[in-house]
Amino acid sequence: MHAPPTAPRTRRRTRALGFAALAVAMLMSVPTAQTAFGEEVRAVPGGGDLGPNVHVFDPSTPDIQGKVDEIFKKQESAQFGTDRYALMFKPGTYDKINAQIGFYTQIAGLGLNPNDTTFNGDVTVDAGWFDGNATQNFWRSAENLTLNPVSGTNRWAVSQAAPFRRMHVKGGLNLAPDGYGWASGGYIADSKIDGQVGPYSQQQWYTRDSSVGGWGNGVWNMTFSGVEGAPANSFPEPPYTTLDTTPISREKPFLYLDGDDYKVFVPEKRENARGISWGNGTPAGESIPLDRFYVVKEGADAATINAAVEQGLHLLFTPGVYHIDETINIDRADTVALGLGLATIIPDNGVTAIKVGDVSGVKLAGLLVDAGPVNSETLIEVGPENASADHSANPTSLQDVFVRIGGAGPGKATTSIVVNSDDTIIDHTWVWRADHGEGWGWETNRADYGVRVNGDDVLATGLFVEHFNKYDVEWYGERGRTIFFQNEKAYDAPNQEAIQNGDTKGYAAYRVDDSVEQHEGWGMGSYCYYNVDPTIIQEHGFKAPVKPGVKFHSLIVVSLGGNGQYEHVINDVGSPTSGPDTIPSQVVNFP
Repeated sequence: MHAPPTAPRTRRRTRALGFAALAVAMLMSVPTAQTAFGEEVRAVPGGGDLGPNVHVFDPSTPDIQGKVDEIFKKQESAQFGTDRYALMFKPGTYDKINAQIGFYTQIAGLGLNPNDTTFNGDVTVDAGWFDGNATQNFWRSAENLTLNPVSGTNRWAVSQAAPFRRMHVKGGLNLAPDGYGWASGGYIADSKIDGQVGPYSQQQWYTRDSSVGGWGNGVWNMTFSGVEGAPANSFPEPPYTTLDTTPISREKPFLYLDGDDYKVFVPEKRENARGISWGNGTPAGESIPLDRFYVVKEGADAATINAAVEQGLHLLFTPGVYHIDETINIDRADTVALGLGLATIIPDNGVTAIKVGDVSGVKLAGLLVDAGPVNSETLIEVGPENASADHSANPTSLQDVFVRIGGAGPGKATTSIVVNSDDTIIDHTWVWRADHGEGWGWETNRADYGVRVNGDDVLATGLFVEHFNKYDVEWYGERGRTIFFQNEKAYDAPNQEAIQNGDTKGYAAYRVDDSVEQHEGWGMGSYCYYNVDPTIIQEHGFKAPVKPGVKFHSLIVVSLGGNGQYEHVINDVGSPTSGPDTIPSQVVNFP
């Protein structure tokens, strides 16, 4: 529980920020720093090149298609590979491009506005590598481009951890693979689709602060907030959950070119947002020159990264895999830690990968944290235990921050993400305990809890959390809100006893603690596929106290092919799933 805001609390925060600003100014003015023993050490340099895994193109670059095809050939089926790439396109017009995007590949324009970089062509994700099944098209992104699709419709057949941000499609957008096989996405934000979006086989999708020319259909859970042209709220038939605005949002920071100089643009926070942020030209926000960033490259260690932050630098992680033996600590307000090309951080010795102090305005974005073989109690912590500062004017945000436990090899973590700081924005995260790949099994990649929220006034927009041994999400903070939640319970539970929770059959996918007085959620689904023991019964997908201030809208549970069943949707409310048919059970409003 958290104390209410008070005048002394505000004064403490103001004084702390003032000291931090003074410290940054002092450190940025000198090229050296002092150790605890008084000896002088060389400061970490800011700026520099973007490393070998960032490929920058301009319209005159020869054989662009050949280079893009070469990277796709390497990455098309490299689901658990170690290569990482960012394909960056300078402002201009590119003709006859079909950029197929595989695993761990980011494609992005380098303009300040998506219309600065135009493809007369496509940015394509399909599922030929997996026999037309798109349910494993993870870990890739498209950002900040304008597309004139050759056929009039661009194909983006993805599932989790594959954001489509700040894109302008001058045509339609097809979210299904060729042949309309299975797909389990997905996320769009700050994008304009002039034509119709066709989800077809997509089981669920979340679209935020965008504009669409129309929306084709829905399977289980299609959720919209702040989307011009979105279909009217009609859950459960069709399964559309539509909010006119997004209560609070701030778009993800992005790299761009200002003339010949690289900068990172940090968009401003918006309240009650609707539509794209860039429609009037230059977006609102702050530009930070690259020389104020430590450009992190493969081989960098946590000690150097921490020294850079202490020195007053932001962090730009170039595409790569980073093994760390101590926690990356971000204790300075407004620090940006931005990853390119699905930059991946692995804690090797059981440490927490990233800890953020109880400070305002930190931006974590574009990072994958992959659990190491030694169990970490936590992988990401936002704010220390009992954090209490008021960050409502300038929240910390996590955007396209993904967590993986197992899959690429053995990994363990007790709790993946813990949010202690008030007012935090969680904008698109996929927190995943692996159900395939290498190093997975009920105890092999043990991970009891996915996301735990202790802070007050935390907002999650696009919360994907799957397969944890116990609770996938636990919420203890007051006035929490979640817009769109997607979950699958752990496939690999060996039997009913393994998931027994006292007198309750199974652990809820999303649990609000009994102490909470106010909480609200929209467009939330939990699915089970207990293929090891299909007789397992899950008592409910959701659990929450029955109080006037606790409200849920558009809840759904699904038994996939009859492998396990739900008795209820939330608490003891909602009819059971039954039989081999994949027929959802739904609750429109609770209570």
